[in-house]
Amino acid sequence: MFFRITVSIIHFLLWIFNGTIDVQGKEHLPENDTYVLIAPHRSLLDPVFIVIAAAPREFTVMAKAELFENALFGWFIRKLNAFPVDRENPGPSAIKTPVKALKNTDKSFLIFPSGTRHSTDLKGGAVTIAKMSKKPIVPAYYDGPLTFKELFLRKKARVRFGQPFIVERKLDGVKDITAHYNDHIQAAFDQLAQDIQPKK
Repeated sequence: MFFRITVSIIHFLLWIFNGTIDVQGKEHLPENDTYVLIAPHRSLLDPVFIVIAAAPREFTVMAKAELFENALFGWFIRKLNAFPVDRENPGPSAIKTPVKALKNTDKSFLIFPSGTRHSTDLKGGAVTIAKMSKKPIVPAYYDGPLTFKELFLRKKARVRFGQPFIVERKLDGVKDITAHYNDHIQAAFDQLAQDIQPKK
């Protein structure tokens, strides 16, 4: 409830300052099952717009442990289904926590497999979590304001969701499953980035 109310309030504020979000491909989001939603991470704003675009679905999300050091802010982001992860030494909970949520709750999992906002290197976490939970991966791409200046200048925000896919434990002729699906994810990002542009 807290998650949905907060998202609704933020959505309303963004509508005032930035207008309507152009959401594309929402029909690809599974309605009756949880899933792993993945997207490139380039700014603090892209997860906000992506969560709003996927509403009313709730998500769990990793957050760096330092954000929980402030008691009040830590309480707030926990209420938004965030859980702490040590970036230097993630530990097994970084995998087990989202897998448990995907299997035992109605919350999906949002992850940015590049790991940092400006990195383009895919990490294996998203693939591992999807494989262990037996839930589909849905790629997403955000194109819009990356700074608050661009937000207030009303740069158009677009979110596009791609086709979901299942991570198989084994594939004939494939030795490295994680690398195979990392390539698949990157190809999906590239295609979404191309398709998200407004029709001329």
